[in-house]
Amino acid sequence: MNGNNIDFSGNALKGLDLHILYEDNHIIAINKQPSQIVQGDRTGDMPLSEIVKKYIGEKYSKPGDVFLGVVHRLDRPVSGAVLFAKTSKALTRLNEMLRKREIRKTYWAVVRNPPPKEEERLLHYLIRVEAKNKSFAVEEGTKNAQPAELHYRLIGNSKTYSLLEIDLITGRHHQIRAQLAAIGCPIKGDLKYGFPRSNPGGFIHLHARRIEFVHPVSKMNISLLAPHPDDPVWNSFTQLIP
Repeated sequence: MNGNNIDFSGNALKGLDLHILYEDNHIIAINKQPSQIVQGDRTGDMPLSEIVKKYIGEKYSKPGDVFLGVVHRLDRPVSGAVLFAKTSKALTRLNEMLRKREIRKTYWAVVRNPPPKEEERLLHYLIRVEAKNKSFAVEEGTKNAQPAELHYRLIGNSKTYSLLEIDLITGRHHQIRAQLAAIGCPIKGDLKYGFPRSNPGGFIHLHARRIEFVHPVSKMNISLLAPHPDDPVWNSFTQLIP
Protein backbone atom coordinates (compact mmCIF):
# COMPACT_ATOMS: atom_id res chain seq x y z
CA MET A 1 0.00 0.00 0.00
CA ASN A 2 1.34 3.48 -0.75
CA GLY A 3 0.45 7.05 0.12
CA ASN A 4 -2.06 7.25 -2.68
CA ASN A 5 -4.37 4.94 -0.72
CA ILE A 6 -5.00 7.76 1.77
CA ASP A 7 -7.61 10.35 0.89
CA PHE A 8 -5.63 13.58 1.44
CA SER A 9 -8.37 16.00 0.47
CA GLY A 10 -11.54 14.39 1.77
CA ASN A 11 -12.38 12.62 5.00
CA ALA A 12 -9.11 12.13 6.88
CA LEU A 13 -10.60 9.17 8.71
CA LYS A 14 -10.70 7.32 5.40
CA GLY A 15 -7.45 5.46 4.95
CA LEU A 16 -5.24 6.88 7.70
CA ASP A 17 -6.80 4.63 10.34
CA LEU A 18 -5.31 1.67 8.46
CA HIS A 19 -1.83 2.99 9.23
CA ILE A 20 -2.18 3.95 12.89
CA LEU A 21 0.19 1.85 15.01
CA TYR A 22 -0.79 3.33 18.37
CA GLU A 23 -2.90 6.16 19.75
CA ASP A 24 -3.85 7.50 23.17
CA ASN A 25 -4.51 10.93 24.67
CA HIS A 26 -0.87 12.02 24.42
CA ILE A 27 0.75 10.33 21.43
CA ILE A 28 -0.04 8.85 18.04
CA ALA A 29 2.25 6.70 15.88
CA ILE A 30 1.74 6.23 12.15
CA ASN A 31 3.19 3.75 9.67
CA LYS A 32 4.35 6.29 7.08
CA GLN A 33 3.97 5.12 3.52
CA PRO A 34 6.73 5.47 0.89
CA SER A 35 6.99 8.93 -0.72
CA GLN A 36 4.95 10.69 1.99
CA ILE A 37 6.54 13.73 3.61
CA VAL A 38 6.33 14.13 7.38
CA GLN A 39 6.35 17.93 7.38
CA GLY A 40 5.69 20.51 4.66
CA ASP A 41 8.45 21.32 2.20
CA ARG A 42 8.98 23.30 -0.99
CA THR A 43 6.91 20.82 -3.02
CA GLY A 44 3.71 22.02 -1.40
CA ASP A 45 2.49 18.42 -1.07
CA MET A 46 0.19 17.64 1.84
CA PRO A 47 2.44 16.42 4.71
CA LEU A 48 1.59 13.54 7.00
CA SER A 49 1.53 15.91 9.99
CA GLU A 50 -1.37 17.85 8.46
CA ILE A 51 -3.23 14.65 7.59
CA VAL A 52 -2.91 13.48 11.20
CA LYS A 53 -4.12 16.85 12.51
CA LYS A 54 -7.14 16.63 10.24
CA TYR A 55 -7.78 13.07 11.40
CA ILE A 56 -7.68 14.10 15.07
CA GLY A 57 -9.94 17.09 14.46
CA GLU A 58 -12.56 14.98 12.70
CA LYS A 59 -12.41 11.94 15.00
CA TYR A 60 -12.72 13.93 18.22
CA SER A 61 -14.76 16.87 16.83
CA LYS A 62 -12.07 19.35 17.85
CA PRO A 63 -12.78 22.93 16.71
CA GLY A 64 -10.00 25.20 15.50
CA ASP A 65 -6.35 24.32 15.09
CA VAL A 66 -5.35 20.91 16.47
CA PHE A 67 -2.06 20.63 18.36
CA LEU A 68 0.36 18.08 16.94
CA GLY A 69 4.08 17.95 17.64
CA VAL A 70 6.52 16.24 15.28
CA VAL A 71 8.91 14.20 17.43
CA HIS A 72 11.15 12.91 14.64
CA ARG A 73 11.15 12.62 10.86
CA LEU A 74 11.77 10.11 8.11
CA ASP A 75 13.14 11.00 4.70
CA ARG A 76 10.48 11.19 2.01
CA PRO A 77 11.51 7.95 0.22
CA VAL A 78 11.61 6.00 3.52
CA SER A 79 8.64 4.17 5.07
CA GLY A 80 7.81 3.11 8.60
CA ALA A 81 7.02 4.20 12.15
CA VAL A 82 6.73 7.93 12.88
CA LEU A 83 5.83 9.26 16.32
CA PHE A 84 3.79 12.42 16.96
CA ALA A 85 2.80 14.14 20.21
CA LYS A 86 -0.82 15.17 20.77
CA THR A 87 -0.02 17.33 23.83
CA SER A 88 2.69 19.85 24.61
CA LYS A 89 3.61 17.87 27.74
CA ALA A 90 4.28 14.75 25.68
CA LEU A 91 6.22 16.70 23.05
CA THR A 92 8.55 18.29 25.61
CA ARG A 93 9.27 14.97 27.27
CA LEU A 94 9.72 13.04 24.01
CA ASN A 95 12.09 15.69 22.67
CA GLU A 96 14.20 15.29 25.80
CA MET A 97 14.11 11.51 25.47
CA LEU A 98 15.21 11.81 21.86
CA ARG A 99 18.09 14.08 22.87
CA LYS A 100 19.18 11.52 25.48
CA ARG A 101 18.84 8.69 22.94
CA GLU A 102 16.14 7.01 25.01
CA ILE A 103 13.97 6.31 21.97
CA ARG A 104 15.23 3.20 20.22
CA LYS A 105 14.67 2.91 16.47
CA THR A 106 15.26 -0.22 14.40
CA TYR A 107 15.24 -0.20 10.61
CA TRP A 108 15.20 -2.71 7.79
CA ALA A 109 17.15 -2.12 4.60
CA VAL A 110 17.25 -4.13 1.39
CA VAL A 111 20.68 -3.95 -0.26
CA ARG A 112 22.03 -5.46 -3.48
CA ASN A 113 25.48 -6.38 -2.22
CA PRO A 114 25.81 -8.56 0.89
CA PRO A 115 27.68 -6.78 3.71
CA PRO A 116 31.32 -7.68 4.42
CA LYS A 117 30.32 -9.18 7.79
CA GLU A 118 27.06 -10.76 8.93
CA GLU A 119 26.96 -8.42 11.91
CA GLU A 120 28.94 -5.27 12.69
CA ARG A 121 28.92 -1.96 14.52
CA LEU A 122 29.76 0.83 12.08
CA LEU A 123 31.39 4.14 13.00
CA HIS A 124 31.81 6.80 10.33
CA TYR A 125 32.31 10.54 10.36
CA LEU A 126 29.71 12.24 8.22
CA ILE A 127 29.63 15.69 6.74
CA ARG A 128 26.40 17.14 5.35
CA VAL A 129 26.50 19.10 2.11
CA GLU A 130 23.37 21.25 2.08
CA ALA A 131 23.61 22.15 -1.61
CA LYS A 132 23.39 18.47 -2.56
CA ASN A 133 21.12 17.41 0.34
CA LYS A 134 23.56 14.58 0.92
CA SER A 135 25.92 13.31 3.61
CA PHE A 136 29.39 11.95 2.93
CA ALA A 137 31.68 9.69 4.97
CA VAL A 138 34.98 11.51 5.56
CA GLU A 139 38.14 11.13 7.61
CA GLU A 140 37.96 11.67 11.36
CA GLY A 141 38.91 15.25 12.19
CA THR A 142 37.39 16.73 9.02
CA LYS A 143 35.86 20.13 9.76
CA ASN A 144 32.14 19.94 10.63
CA ALA A 145 32.11 16.12 10.47
CA GLN A 146 30.02 14.36 13.10
CA PRO A 147 30.37 10.78 14.36
CA ALA A 148 27.66 8.40 13.17
CA GLU A 149 27.11 4.96 14.67
CA LEU A 150 24.82 2.06 13.89
CA HIS A 151 24.73 -1.69 14.36
CA TYR A 152 23.53 -3.98 11.58
CA ARG A 153 22.93 -7.68 11.27
CA LEU A 154 22.11 -9.75 8.23
CA ILE A 155 18.62 -11.25 8.50
CA GLY A 156 18.71 -13.20 5.26
CA ASN A 157 19.18 -13.29 1.51
CA SER A 158 16.85 -13.66 -1.45
CA LYS A 159 18.06 -14.60 -4.91
CA THR A 160 19.05 -11.01 -5.61
CA TYR A 161 19.13 -8.97 -2.41
CA SER A 162 20.10 -9.02 1.25
CA LEU A 163 17.94 -7.84 4.15
CA LEU A 164 19.66 -6.01 7.01
CA GLU A 165 18.28 -5.06 10.41
CA ILE A 166 19.79 -1.84 11.72
CA ASP A 167 19.81 -0.38 15.22
CA LEU A 168 20.39 3.34 14.93
CA ILE A 169 22.67 4.64 17.68
CA THR A 170 23.06 8.24 16.53
CA GLY A 171 20.67 10.25 14.37
CA ARG A 172 22.55 12.04 11.61
CA HIS A 173 21.25 13.30 8.28
CA HIS A 174 20.79 10.36 5.84
CA GLN A 175 22.91 8.32 8.24
CA ILE A 176 21.85 4.79 7.31
CA ARG A 177 21.91 5.58 3.61
CA ALA A 178 25.39 7.12 3.79
CA GLN A 179 26.93 4.50 6.07
CA LEU A 180 25.66 1.51 4.11
CA ALA A 181 26.87 3.12 0.88
CA ALA A 182 30.27 3.63 2.51
CA ILE A 183 30.66 -0.14 3.04
CA GLY A 184 29.54 -0.92 -0.53
CA CYS A 185 25.90 -1.73 0.27
CA PRO A 186 23.69 1.01 -1.19
CA ILE A 187 19.99 0.58 -0.46
CA LYS A 188 17.79 -0.65 -3.28
CA GLY A 189 16.42 2.29 -5.26
CA ASP A 190 18.68 4.88 -3.61
CA LEU A 191 20.22 6.64 -6.60
CA LYS A 192 21.56 9.44 -4.40
CA TYR A 193 23.79 6.98 -2.57
CA GLY A 194 24.95 4.80 -5.41
CA PHE A 195 22.26 2.28 -6.30
CA PRO A 196 22.20 2.04 -10.13
CA ARG A 197 18.40 2.20 -10.63
CA SER A 198 15.53 4.00 -8.96
CA ASN A 199 12.30 2.36 -7.81
CA PRO A 200 8.98 3.36 -9.40
CA GLY A 201 7.70 6.36 -7.50
CA GLY A 202 11.14 7.23 -6.16
CA PHE A 203 10.91 5.36 -2.83
CA ILE A 204 13.81 3.35 -1.44
CA HIS A 205 13.83 0.03 0.41
CA LEU A 206 14.52 1.48 3.84
CA HIS A 207 11.83 0.97 6.48
CA ALA A 208 11.56 2.12 10.11
CA ARG A 209 10.48 -1.28 11.41
CA ARG A 210 10.33 -0.77 15.19
CA ILE A 211 10.25 2.07 17.69
CA GLU A 212 10.62 1.49 21.44
CA PHE A 213 10.36 3.98 24.29
CA VAL A 214 8.90 4.66 27.72
CA HIS A 215 5.58 6.48 27.42
CA PRO A 216 6.21 10.14 28.33
CA VAL A 217 3.19 10.31 30.66
CA SER A 218 2.07 6.82 31.72
CA LYS A 219 5.67 5.50 31.90
CA MET A 220 4.59 2.26 30.25
CA ASN A 221 7.09 0.49 27.98
CA ILE A 222 5.95 0.92 24.38
CA SER A 223 7.19 -1.21 21.48
CA LEU A 224 5.61 -0.61 18.08
CA LEU A 225 6.13 -2.74 14.98
CA ALA A 226 5.40 -1.24 11.55
CA PRO A 227 4.45 -3.69 8.76
CA HIS A 228 6.69 -3.34 5.71
CA PRO A 229 5.23 -2.01 2.44
CA ASP A 230 3.48 -4.47 0.18
CA ASP A 231 5.77 -4.96 -2.80
CA PRO A 232 7.50 -7.98 -4.40
CA VAL A 233 10.95 -7.22 -2.97
CA TRP A 234 9.82 -6.80 0.63
CA ASN A 235 7.46 -9.74 0.25
CA SER A 236 10.28 -11.99 -0.97
CA PHE A 237 11.68 -11.88 2.56
CA THR A 238 8.39 -12.75 4.28
CA GLN A 239 9.48 -16.25 5.32
CA LEU A 240 12.65 -14.83 6.86
CA ILE A 241 10.84 -12.26 8.95
CA PRO A 242 9.78 -13.12 12.52
